[in-house]
Amino acid sequence: MKVSDVMQKHVDFVDSDTKILDVARIIFGRRINGLPVCEGKKVIGFISDTDILSKFHPTMQEFAEDPSSSSNFEIMEEKAQEILNLTARDIMNKEPITVDEDDHLLRADSIMRIKDVGRLPVVDKKGNLVGIISMGDIFKSLVGKKMPYLEGEEYHDWIAKHYDLAIGWESRLEKEISSLSKVFKQSNVKKVLDIGCGTGEHVIALAKRGFTVVGLENSRLMFNVAQEKWQNLPKEYQSKVKFIRGSYIDSLKDINEEFQAAIFMGNTLSHIHDNYMEVLRELKRILPQKNSIIVAQLINFEKAIKVNHRLVKFDIKKSVLSPEWEHAYYWFYDPPRKKGDFLVLNAAILDFNGRIWLTRGMNSVKTVPLPKNKLIEIFKKIGFSKTTFYGTKEWDLLFNHPFKPLDSDWLNVVAKR
Repeated sequence: MKVSDVMQKHVDFVDSDTKILDVARIIFGRRINGLPVCEGKKVIGFISDTDILSKFHPTMQEFAEDPSSSSNFEIMEEKAQEILNLTARDIMNKEPITVDEDDHLLRADSIMRIKDVGRLPVVDKKGNLVGIISMGDIFKSLVGKKMPYLEGEEYHDWIAKHYDLAIGWESRLEKEISSLSKVFKQSNVKKVLDIGCGTGEHVIALAKRGFTVVGLENSRLMFNVAQEKWQNLPKEYQSKVKFIRGSYIDSLKDINEEFQAAIFMGNTLSHIHDNYMEVLRELKRILPQKNSIIVAQLINFEKAIKVNHRLVKFDIKKSVLSPEWEHAYYWFYDPPRKKGDFLVLNAAILDFNGRIWLTRGMNSVKTVPLPKNKLIEIFKKIGFSKTTFYGTKEWDLLFNHPFKPLDSDWLNVVAKR
C-alpha cells in the first residue's frame, strides 16, 4: 500500500512570513503537533509545537553568558509575547523530512520512528506538497479497518463511567417508573426482571414502588456501579433488589422462580443483536402462561435516520470533576449498508476543560433493527400475541401516545399473553 492511498490530501500549511501566533492557532485548532512551511507549493521547512516551545528555553550561549537569568523559569515564561511575534522562518526546521507519495506505507512509518516524528509532509516528484501522513493514519489503515465492532458487554464497559451523567436520570426516571408501575399494577405484577439493567436505576426505582426486582447485566463495570448503589440502599429496599452479572441466557437459565413481568429499557433488546430470540425463549419459560408482560423500550431508528440525519441524541452536562468542566455526549446511527447488515450505534464523549473541547473517545456497537412488524412476529413466536405500541418524545410518559414512525423518539411495546 502506498502513502498516497492513506495520506490526508487536505493539508494545513503556512508560508515563512506567518506569525508564530497564527501558527499556534492552527496547531491548537486542528489538534496537530506541527505543519509544513511552503514557498508556493514547495516544502521549505516544518514547524512543530516542540520548535515553538524550545524558544522559551535559553541557548547554550545565553546560558553561558548569564546562567542565573537563563535558569529563571518566570523570566522564560514572560518571553511568550516576544516568541509569538516571531515568524515561521525564525523557528522552522529548515531541513524538513518528507516522504514521496509513491513510497510504501511502512517506509513512511519507519522514517517517522527513526526520526522520532509523528507526521510527515508528502511531496510529488517535483517536491510540491500533496498531502500529509501521520502514524495515526497508518495505524487506522493497517489495524483500524480490521477491528471488529464492540460486543454489547465491551461497549457498555466503555461507557459505564459516564453512563449515569449522560442519561440524565433526573428528567427521565420519574415518568418512566410511573408508567411502568401503572401497567404492572393493572396486571397484578409483583416481581420484575430487568434485562440489561445498566447501572440499576430502573431496578431500584421500581423497588421503591413496592416491586421485587432482579436486574441482569452482562457488563462488569455497569454491574459494579449497580452493586455500589445497592450497598447504599436502606435495608428495606435491599431485600427487594438483586443484581446478577453474566450472559443474559446463562443468567436466565439459572432462574427457577417465577416473575410476572420483564423489561428491556434503553434499547437493550436491540443491543442483544446475536441471540435476542434465545433470551426471549428463556423468558417464555420463566413468565406465567397467563397475564405476564414484557415491556421493551427501543430507539426509533427510523426517525433517527430519516429525519434526524442519523443523530439519536446530543447533550452537554456539567462535569463532577470541576465547575468549569463539561462533557458532551452524542449518539448516531450508521444504517445497514446492504441487506442483512446490522445497524451500528456510534457513541462519542468530548470533554471541555474550561477553554477548549477535546475528544475523550468514541466507540461503536452493532444493534439489530426491530420495527413494529418484526416485534409483532418475534413476540408471537414466544406466545405473546397481544402487542400494543406507543411512542414518546424524550423523556415522557411511556404509554400515553400512539407510535409515529417519523415523529416519536422512542418505540415502546407492551406484549402480553
